[in-house]
Amino acid sequence: MADLADWAPFFHTLADAAGAAALPYFRTRMVVDNKEAAAFDPVTEADKAAEVAIRDLVTAHHPTHGILGEEFGDDSGSADYVWVVDPIDGTRAFISGLPVWGTLIGLKRAGRPVFGMMAQPFTGERYFGDGTTATYTGPGGPAPLRTRPCADLASATLLTTTPALFQGAEQAAYRRVEERVRLVRYGCDCYAYCMVAGGHVDLVIEAGLKPFDIMALIPVIEGAGGVITNWEGGSAIDGGRVVAAGDARVHAAALEMLAGATP
Repeated sequence: MADLADWAPFFHTLADAAGAAALPYFRTRMVVDNKEAAAFDPVTEADKAAEVAIRDLVTAHHPTHGILGEEFGDDSGSADYVWVVDPIDGTRAFISGLPVWGTLIGLKRAGRPVFGMMAQPFTGERYFGDGTTATYTGPGGPAPLRTRPCADLASATLLTTTPALFQGAEQAAYRRVEERVRLVRYGCDCYAYCMVAGGHVDLVIEAGLKPFDIMALIPVIEGAGGVITNWEGGSAIDGGRVVAAGDARVHAAALEMLAGATP
């Protein structure tokens, strides 16, 4: 497997194409469809166009690679390399005109995440990692990404997209953590994890995630020196209930308070 510098140009090419496809729809009166009968799960032409742009480039440049995407499913088969793509993570933010959505592009090999990028074309920011190092490009950049030290929950800033993610005992467990931290903010989707990687906040707790919601963010968090797992302390690659922290002490404290929660 080539190193970060070898893969970075193609990731940026994919991000450029996805941004060019999605950005013309942002803050316009676009058509919004609902993917779920029982709840509101929005999808737009921007989501679809951005994923098509990524798929076309991967197919052209790496025809033996598989792709798992939110909008067009899984055609990875038995491929060793698989691209895991969420063309617009945070579609609710996108249709609300809020710039906390992003394009998630991850690459795994033999089932293990090796590279990941979050690209935000409206702000011009990109967060890219390989699990060992992570970098930022954008306004004020480029710069290395490093998480910040945080000794305990009482000193921590916690982000989650919404408390509505949590059901049953999960909600009570989440509230236990929320009541212990210094500051809580809602509504940041994938941007929250990048704020952990950048050393601006300390903790993200979420539930109900799909693999394409989180896989690309794992190499970024770990590459910046953070910790990201499921609520049981195992791999977060399959999504579900996820905890990401910049400091292992805060991660351990959060896991202890979330232990035993069932939906």
